[in-house]
Amino acid sequence: MLQIARDIRPADLLPGIERMWELSAKKVLDIEESWRPEDGAPVFTVRGRYTARGWTEWTQGFQFGSAILQFDATGEERFLQLGRENTVHRMAGHVTHKGVHDHGFNNISTYGNLLRLMQEGRIPSDSWEREFYILALKCSGAVQASRWASIAGGGGFIYSFNGPHSLFADTIRSLRSLAVAHALGHELMGEKDRRISLLGRLLDHARATARYTVYYGTGRDAYDVRGRVAHESIFNTNDGSYRCPNSQQGYSPFTTWTRGLAWVMCGCAEQLEFLSEMPDSALEPYGGRAEVEGFLLDAALATCDFYIVNTPSDGIPYWDTGAPGLRHMGDYLSHPAEPFNEYEPVDSSAAAIASQGLVRLGRWLERRGRKDEGERYLQAGLTVLKRLLEEPYLSVEPDHQGLLLHSVYHRPNGWDHVPEGKKVPCGESSMWGDYHLREAALLVQRMASGGPDLVFYGGLSKELLADG
Repeated sequence: MLQIARDIRPADLLPGIERMWELSAKKVLDIEESWRPEDGAPVFTVRGRYTARGWTEWTQGFQFGSAILQFDATGEERFLQLGRENTVHRMAGHVTHKGVHDHGFNNISTYGNLLRLMQEGRIPSDSWEREFYILALKCSGAVQASRWASIAGGGGFIYSFNGPHSLFADTIRSLRSLAVAHALGHELMGEKDRRISLLGRLLDHARATARYTVYYGTGRDAYDVRGRVAHESIFNTNDGSYRCPNSQQGYSPFTTWTRGLAWVMCGCAEQLEFLSEMPDSALEPYGGRAEVEGFLLDAALATCDFYIVNTPSDGIPYWDTGAPGLRHMGDYLSHPAEPFNEYEPVDSSAAAIASQGLVRLGRWLERRGRKDEGERYLQAGLTVLKRLLEEPYLSVEPDHQGLLLHSVYHRPNGWDHVPEGKKVPCGESSMWGDYHLREAALLVQRMASGGPDLVFYGGLSKELLADG
């Protein structure tokens, strides 16, 4: 169980965060110098060098977005130029990519971050450049929303690359693409010019995730433990009825793949933040604020509590809470995670994503007057991030292109590198793990310095959010 450090403050992490940015700068530049576009987007490292893995192109935005975050944190102009030029010249295909459910990953990390910086006054405001980013974000949100499967009895979800039967836990974090497009005043146009609300689809997908992906200990099945997450939920495409849980990257449908858990933690917390900026009237057509915030909060609390209880004492989880080798490790939850063990890999990328979800949920609760409850999650998130900023998770070797070590991509498929002399993957990095460590660090850095909140809709005025 995570041992929450109650005395950590955001400012306490600044020395570690500054060190991380110093290491990060060299790694961003190293990847840019060695990367060949024709090889595809870098995904994870093998022996310390980033390689591509053809499955879906969902990590390109993290590559270029990392340079933008580097500029955001340090003010070094060369990283802004790097992120901006690559976004302009290489991301257009991701804006109109109708074959993936990852628009929030690719396009909010690039176009979205650049628009946010412009709206915050961090970079010069050029009207044509601004409109270029806005158009890309509007299109991205609409394309994402068009991957739609209806559910029996109403509602629906953005289906995964597996097809219209498949709801992935991951996608709730990609709802940020729909949120920004809606806030910018965009709609999806359907057959016969039917106007489809992007906010409506966002909320329907979030509701489906909260209902089918997350468990609440209410006896739904024999393995119903509060906060457990199924990576994939399967539906009958003939009538839209729910059929069963499944897992693509976890050990089984009845165990919890911890990165999927982390996506839900972070995605729900982010949407609570976003919706808190919208007027009550915008939520009335979808059940009202109490109902909408209620199901998002229930899912966020359940998953964050599950993470705290089912993670080793330092906050770094193993890749799946039901991974079979864990039975050989004794009381593994009572002590820090062991990335070099012989049985099951840890997944530091899940920790990076989860740390941000915990911090965001804690701050949201505090702002709602639930100070003691909120402080627990906030401190949990800071505890996890503090550990990630230390060795052996922070990559300090100059010839290793990764920033966050001991990340896992797809354990069931055997895609992760196992070093010579080891029995399980360790010592490697992923593009999403590196990006989310940077994003979590920037979030806390801004908290410590009193800067504006780091939110994906940053800089968009309340008036625009209301009109959207």
